[in-house]
Amino acid sequence: MSTVKGARARARTEITAAIKDEARGQLAKEGAAKLSLRAVARELGMVSSALYRYFPSRDDLLTALIIDAYDSLGAAAESAHETVAGAEPLARWTAVCEAVRGWALAHPHEYALIYGSPVPGYTAPRTTVPAAARVGLLLIGIVRDAHEHGGLAEPPLPAELLGEAERMAADFAPGLPPEVVAALVAAWAQLYGLVGFELFGQFNRMVEDREPFFRHAVVRLAHGVGLRPVPLEEQA
Repeated sequence: MSTVKGARARARTEITAAIKDEARGQLAKEGAAKLSLRAVARELGMVSSALYRYFPSRDDLLTALIIDAYDSLGAAAESAHETVAGAEPLARWTAVCEAVRGWALAHPHEYALIYGSPVPGYTAPRTTVPAAARVGLLLIGIVRDAHEHGGLAEPPLPAELLGEAERMAADFAPGLPPEVVAALVAAWAQLYGLVGFELFGQFNRMVEDREPFFRHAVVRLAHGVGLRPVPLEEQA
């Protein structure tokens, strides 16, 4: 009996993967708004009723694709961070940001799914939050390390933003100064703005040498958060 159950589980895993692969192909050709369970089933040679046993609705399939995309992006960022884990915070920050850009350039349609235009009629459930938070938590961890070791300069914050900054710090970055958390949120948004501008063509005929431009920009973002290069005498 266990052998039969194991074979069924493997078959379900394989079919689920095939459904998601075909759906990603549709994203590339038609965009997320036109994703169709019937079209996916047709391309796989399945009847629609069979596909519904794996994904009861288009939204369920979209959610699975979104979580996969966030997890893939998060894994790429975490892998890049591991390679420089012993470096000073600014170098770790830059490595994570460059990994985000590299993943987006390699997976443009999946990037568009999670950071492009919202899909009409679809609202992402809270089950997407843990995967979506992976890059942000990584950047928060880098800044927290710098703060705990005295390597963080608190950026200025207008008085009218203090209450909101304190709320954000309490919600997702307890222990960090509110000034830093407000700057982190802005830097996070600007990081994805930089990537999106490059990916979706807004830099065409404007920025040609994009890799060094991106690196310079994310270092500026790090400075805005309060990260600074570690002086050579402190690295010894």
